[in-house]
Amino acid sequence: MDGHNLLDGKTGVIFGALNEESIAWSIAQACNREGAEFALSNAPVARRFGSLDDLAEETSSPIIWADATDDDELETLFEEVKDTYGSIDFIVHSIGMGVNVRKDVPYQDLNYDWYKKTLDISAISLHRIVHHALSTDAIADGGSILSLSYIGAKRIFSKYSEMGDAKALLESITRAFGYRLGDRGIRINAISQSPTKTTAGSGIDGFNAMYEFADRVSPLGNADAASCSDYAVTLLSDYTRMVTMQTLYHDGGFASMGISDAIVEAMEETADGGKRDPDDE
Repeated sequence: MDGHNLLDGKTGVIFGALNEESIAWSIAQACNREGAEFALSNAPVARRFGSLDDLAEETSSPIIWADATDDDELETLFEEVKDTYGSIDFIVHSIGMGVNVRKDVPYQDLNYDWYKKTLDISAISLHRIVHHALSTDAIADGGSILSLSYIGAKRIFSKYSEMGDAKALLESITRAFGYRLGDRGIRINAISQSPTKTTAGSGIDGFNAMYEFADRVSPLGNADAASCSDYAVTLLSDYTRMVTMQTLYHDGGFASMGISDAIVEAMEETADGGKRDPDDE
């Protein structure tokens, strides 16, 4: 897709890009296409198994390694961002990890230390990032803050486990900050994205089934990372300057669906042992 200069002259920070499968990676590419300049950030541990250097070279962006659960590192990050860009216009939060999910611990038996770590990484990190962006005067009036969520924040997906709690907290933080940032014209929103085949998503037990189910139910099918990044660009642009405190569904229509013909047919085939009566066609 050709760029339209939607972010021409804007600067920001994008958290969470790991490799080409990451939604944050696609968002960075889209922001670059639309004329933005930005810093990339991820936790130092991501150096060992990610390829962020490649994205930095592609988009001519600096990398600032920082643990989003560490206040000192975030403060240092935003001071460095200010030295590079002055005040910035946008922040993208695409950070998440379910420790119990990855270790296949049932929800009713959660390890609470891991549970706290999940909430800290996946949700409280958004609060920390916004707090330090404000305390260092790094974000400009009229800026935009965007995070990535999933409908598991509102509905039960059995294998999503503790991550449903984390995304619910993320969306609550989005609303709470939206009220408090309004007097500066800063808006904050979350995109509730389709299941996406990222490194983190694919680590969830049963992910392929979740992906296939959503794809069959959604009228438009699952939204991929590239289309999500196009949507994200609009939310970082001035065209959405009056949109805030929202969880915005980008899921091919899944959130408004109950059941689809594809699911009905699949269930009937299962119930019939794979045999269909021609008279029922």
